[in-house]
This record gives sequence, structure tokens and C-alpha cells, in this order.
Amino acid sequence: MTTPLSDQEKRKQISVRGIAGLGDVVEIKKSFNRHLHFTLVKDRNVATPRDYYFALAHSVRDHLVGRWIRTQQYYYEKDPKRVHYLSLEFYMGRTLQNTMINLGLQNACDEAIYQLGLDLEELEEIEEDAGLGNGGLGRLAACFLDSMATLGLAAYGYGIRYEFGIFNQKIKNGWQIEEADDWLRYGNPWEKARPEYMLPVHFYGRVEHTEEGIKWLDTQVILAMPYDTPVPGYKNNTVNTMRLWSAKAPIDFNLQEFNVGDYIEAVLDRNLAENISRVLYPNDNFFEGKELRLKQEYFVVAATLQDIIRRFKSSKFGCRDPIRTSFETFPDKVAIQLNDTHPALAIPELMRILMDVEKLDWDKAWEVTGKTCAYTNHTVLPEALERWPVSLFENLLPRHLQIIYEINRQHLQRIASMFPGDTDRQRRMSLIEEGDPKRINMAHLCVVGSHAVNGVAQIHSDIVKKTVFKDFYEVEPEKFQNKTNGITPRRWLLLCNPGLADIIAEKIGEDFLTDLFELKKLLNFVEDDAFIRSVAKAKQENKQKFAAYLEKEYMVKINPESIFDIHVKRIHEYKRQLLNCLHIITLYNRIKKDPQKHFVPRTIMIGGKAAPGYHMAKMIIKLITSVGQVVNNDPIMGDRLKVIYLENYRVSLAEKVIPAADLSEQISTAGTEASGTGNMKFMLNGALTIGTMDGANVEMAEEAGEENLFIFGMRVEDVEAMDKKGYNASEYYDRLPELKQAIDQIQGGYFSPTETELFRDVVNMLMNHDRFKVFADYEAYIKCQERVNELYKNPKEWAKTVIRNIAGSGKFSSDRTIAQYAREIWGMEPSDVKIPPPSEPPVEFHK
Repeated sequence: MTTPLSDQEKRKQISVRGIAGLGDVVEIKKSFNRHLHFTLVKDRNVATPRDYYFALAHSVRDHLVGRWIRTQQYYYEKDPKRVHYLSLEFYMGRTLQNTMINLGLQNACDEAIYQLGLDLEELEEIEEDAGLGNGGLGRLAACFLDSMATLGLAAYGYGIRYEFGIFNQKIKNGWQIEEADDWLRYGNPWEKARPEYMLPVHFYGRVEHTEEGIKWLDTQVILAMPYDTPVPGYKNNTVNTMRLWSAKAPIDFNLQEFNVGDYIEAVLDRNLAENISRVLYPNDNFFEGKELRLKQEYFVVAATLQDIIRRFKSSKFGCRDPIRTSFETFPDKVAIQLNDTHPALAIPELMRILMDVEKLDWDKAWEVTGKTCAYTNHTVLPEALERWPVSLFENLLPRHLQIIYEINRQHLQRIASMFPGDTDRQRRMSLIEEGDPKRINMAHLCVVGSHAVNGVAQIHSDIVKKTVFKDFYEVEPEKFQNKTNGITPRRWLLLCNPGLADIIAEKIGEDFLTDLFELKKLLNFVEDDAFIRSVAKAKQENKQKFAAYLEKEYMVKINPESIFDIHVKRIHEYKRQLLNCLHIITLYNRIKKDPQKHFVPRTIMIGGKAAPGYHMAKMIIKLITSVGQVVNNDPIMGDRLKVIYLENYRVSLAEKVIPAADLSEQISTAGTEASGTGNMKFMLNGALTIGTMDGANVEMAEEAGEENLFIFGMRVEDVEAMDKKGYNASEYYDRLPELKQAIDQIQGGYFSPTETELFRDVVNMLMNHDRFKVFADYEAYIKCQERVNELYKNPKEWAKTVIRNIAGSGKFSSDRTIAQYAREIWGMEPSDVKIPPPSEPPVEFHK
């Protein structure tokens, strides 16, 4: 028997990672030593591992620069239509390994670092995650940037450079504690500040009607400083830009005449202005109507639109060509995609610029705005919809309020002419919600001001048309589309699961990395014993590696032969971590009741952050950790049942846990999870899904065959029927003895012996006002989990089911998603043109 290859040896033999050419290796070593010396001002005697990480990061970044400049030059010459993805969140994670992979440098770097007596994986672990997002919406934006570059689209990601990203989560005595995420403490080697493109953003002030038109006067000015991060495509020499804005106080801030005396105070007050980009709001699927948040939303929009218009005017044909001083062609050259309603102010802001600055009349400005903007809806939960008090706008953005009122007036006039006398429809469709206080419905603004509105999975897009935007769909059905989410297979397979990627490449070649539908070819090997064995072996190695990680980091020993049952996502009632918790307690009670019986061993891992102000979510974490305490310390359990809370779940932890998963928990109440993307990552990495018919689970079952997923529970129709009839939790509590036992244990303090009343809020919610109907799906869930155990007892059939899932995951590449956005919304065509690398002379572009 040969000794198994080390991770490093395994990474080296994978052709997909680029050949480690001798010249490359020598060059990287020279570059590394040069940066250690000149950039970090260290020698090998005093350098720390962090210095080595920075030296490597700068060396890899050097390989990006030529391609980055060349790509931007190519866009200037070709003047293609450009797409601008506006998002308040970009959940990027780490950059080093992804950059090496997309540049085909990973093997060369691995070899160079090895020859220098260092360990690449150890250096990669030093990098901080760029945690500028909460969850799915922010990570989707990051996957989209990767796909847009890989598809050769002229694309820009625009957002905010938060000084503090999503908080770091610590679990202390079973409770979540938040710590500030000071991710920039040691500097960020991947960004380049661009002070020469700094732009002013205006707040407050008043509106005046003058002879020259409408003026917004006496405003407070804050400067937006751009920081650019390169976004490399996969081996196509394209490097796009993510531009994040940081708030700077102007030099004369608060030093106006009225403040003559207090110079020190005035300088200290600059912090107030710069607070705009200080911190990411940590809410997922929840709207918090704070003034600072509205400032952030306008800040990113105002800076971005100035930037887009500057680029439009100064583009190659802008100088000589009179067409470019006119905004006729603006929608032919510019697409703006709004990632949820957070950047909705792009619509009135573009109107303001076109009318007040560029002097277009209303109708022309409105036409241009509508053709340019498109809106993606991410949720149907009412508490997540942005509804801003009018009073905030009156104060902060008076001109935009006027424009929104006028958009609404014309919109309602149109509705009135189509449905005479239907005042209730006008009330429902208005951008302004009457009441105390009056509010602006940002989703309605987006629908009215965009030429396309899309949901993020087929079932979600259907629900959007039937419910939230029903009235709008009846008026303009052609506006509404579906774009099922996807994930980038570079990060979510090649980077995080090299063992599996290699096995796949051996069978079907490497084309699947840019055309994930190629994975269908794996169906030819579903009966191939050697292939079945290697897939199972890759999973087992990932499980061993993750078990070793948990032992090192958290000093917990787990059984690598057990089912790794993983539930990782933001903690929210609709995601039903409580349903999982009830299964754990039921399993525990069954083992206690019959300790001699054979049970399929399980390690249940739950992870995710709770919004700091979300009391119920924090109680859910405390319940899970408390149940874990009891289960893990009960000798009767042995290694048959373990519960682990995965602390501080984030992109870099997802990259470790997902490849090790056997079972993926996707158990939201049908109709509540718009799409989900974690579900896709697990599927691609050889886990089986236990889930409801919700979000993209529906399409996963369609692609892989419903019999290859563990589908259970109510469908959307059943939930609707139950809403009509009324959900009665006690009906289930009375009828199901195991459910009753579990609830009684929680309520009676079995899991909180020192504080028996601890979980009364949780039990009260479950029994009396559970919007997400946990008990209604309990019985079906428990039975479905028994089916999981049965299949796991037959390792060969389990592995074959895994292969069918991987083979069916092709649809869920973000490359497919982005190609659809490009063709069906942005009016752009993906391109496989490979820009010549910096080492070759440029093609004469203008020929």
C-alpha cells in the first residue's frame, strides 16, 4: 500500500492549478524576497509569518497589475456596454488563493514557497476575510463578480469600504458575543486607493427654484474616496474592478466662519462625517430604519453615479463624438443592477443628475433611467422590506423626496387611467404608504423605475408575481423575470475541494470549471466501482481533515465515521434551526430509551451568526449550545451523537466545512427562502440535501431527480392552506409524544438545570405564535431523517446518490446565472476573447 499523498503533493499534481514552470518558480522566489526586503523592510531573521503572507500577496498582486491595466485599456478602446453591480454588501472572503487559481499560478507559488522553507497553506490562513456582507446577498455579489470577469463582461462592482465588516462571533457560556471585525488592522494588500477620483456627496440642505432651474443648496458635503480591488477572471487575462467608497471629511469640514473659536473640536468632528463608511449593519433579512443606514445607501449611490457618468462622457467616443454629450445612448452603454432595494436611490439620483445637472426634461430623463436600471428582489418577508419614513427624507434628501413624489404622481395617474375608480389598487400600488409616519416603499420605487425585475429562484419569482408585486405584474407582466442564483465553481469546488476537483477532471477533463453543465457526463460513471470509491475516499479525507481542524481549534474529538450533518447559515426563525434542534433532542431521547440498539452515528454541526438585536435568534443559539452540553456530556451517547456549534461561521470556514459535509440541512418553511446558495455549494461538494420544497431546492430536485434528495414537509400550497385554516401548534404537541417530550424538556429546564425558565420565550413562541410552523413539519422531518440513516448504512448506494447530485449541479454555476442576466436584462453578450497577457504585445485594438 502506498503512503497517501500529503495535501501539498496532491495540490502539486493537479494540472488544473497551472504547471509550475521553472521560470515562474524562480521569478516568484525573487519577487517574494524583493517584497520582503523593499515592501516589508524585513530580513528572514526577523520576519514573522504575517510578513511572509504579505510578501507572497504582493508577489501575486504584481501578476495582476499588468492584466488589470491591460483590461481597462481594452475596455477604453473597445467601448463596450458596461454593467455596474450596485450592492451594499460584497462578502468576498479571502483573496490570495482565489487569485493564484484564476491566474494559473497556484502550483508555481506552492513550489516557490516550499523551496523557501515555508508552507503555503499556513500563509493562506493568516489572511483576514473581507467580511463586507451578512450572508447570501453579499456572497452572491462576490460570486457574480468572479463570473462577470470569467465571462469577459466589462463589469464593475460598486459598494462601501466598511472599516468594520460583519462582527466576529464568540460563543461564551453558550451565548453569542459580538466583537468588532477590525479587518484592516494590518493593511489590505489587494486594494489601491484612488484619491484622484475622489467625489463629493451632498446631504441635507434645501431646494430652490431659480431661473436656471432647480438647485439643491446649503448642503453638507462629504467626500467619497474610491478603493479599487482587482477581480480576475479564470485564466482569461481579464481583470475587472470592484470599487468601494470610503467617506472622508472635506478639508474645511466644520471650519466655517461660525466655528472660528474651536479648531480642535472642529477637527475632532471630522469623525462624524467619516462614520458613514465605518460599519456594516449586521442585519440579514431585516430592515432597521436608521438615519446612518440611509446615509450609507445614498453615499454609495451618489458617488457611483457620478463615476458612471464621468466614464460615459470621457469614453473614447465622448471626446470628438457629439453623440456622447447627449444621453440618448446612455442605456446602450450603461447597465445598472440594483442588488435588492438597498441602492434604490440610484433611480431618483439618476433623475436628479439628468434633470438638474444635465438639463434633460422629465420624460427623457425618466426614459433613460428606466432603460438603465434593473432590480433584483431577494426576499418576500415583510419585515425585510425597506420602508423609509418620509420625515427622514425631508431632512436628509429634500430634492430626492420631490422627485419620488413626482414619480409617484405620474405612476398613480397611469394606474388611475387603466383602472378608473379603483382607489384601493392605487393605495396598494403607491410608492408612499399613508399612515403615521408616512413611509416610502423602496421596492415599489424599484419596480416602477426599472425595466426588469427578477427573483432569484423559479419558485421565488412566481411568489413575487402572485403576492408582493401582484398589482405591478398585472400592469407590466413583461417586466418580471427569473434568474436562479448560482455559485462560482472556482472558489466553491476547485479552491475548497481540490481532491474532488481532481477526480472529476481525471474523468471528464477540465472544461467543467467554466462550463459546469459538463458535470452531466459524470452520469456515465455512476456504476463505475473505481470512480465510486474515489468519490467516497475524497469525502472521507475531507472529513478527516475537518475533524483534525476542529480538534486543533476547539479541542473537540469527533467520530469521522459518523454522518456529518451540517446546518450553516444566518440564524433566523424562518430558517428553522429550531426544527433541527428538535430532531437532536428526539435522537437523544431515542438513544437514552434504548441504549443497546444500533444507531447510525451522527455529528450534528450548526453554525451561523444572529443579528445583535434579534433576541429570539440569540436564544436559539443558546438552546442549541445547551442541548449540546447535555448530549456531549452524557456517557450513554458514546460517539453515536455529538452536537457542535461552529463558532464565527464565515466564508473561510465555509470553505473548510462544506467539502466535509455528508448531509446539508435546507429546512426553511416553504415559501420563505428566496433561493439559498449554501444548498448549491453542498450539492457540488458531494453532500446530500435534506430539505423542503423551497427556494432553489426545488430546482436542485428537478436537476438531480427528486429521489436523489431527501425532500419532506409542506409545499407552498400546504402552507397557504394552513394559513387560511389557522395553524394550531398544540394539535401537534398533543398528538406526537416525542415532540411533546422534547418541548417539555426544554420548558422544564432539562437543558438549563440552573435556570429552569431560560427558554420560556422560545417555547411560548413555538406554542403560540410561530409564523414558520415548526411543529407542522416535525413528524415528516423525523421520518425523513430515518431515511437518511437507512441510505447511509449502504455506503455504495450513498456514494452513487452523491454522484447523481454532483452530476445534476451544473445549472447552479453563477456563470449560467450571469450569462442570463447579460443576455436577458443587460443586453450584453459574454465573450471568450482572451486579452493578451502583459508578456505579449497588445493587439492593435482599434483595427
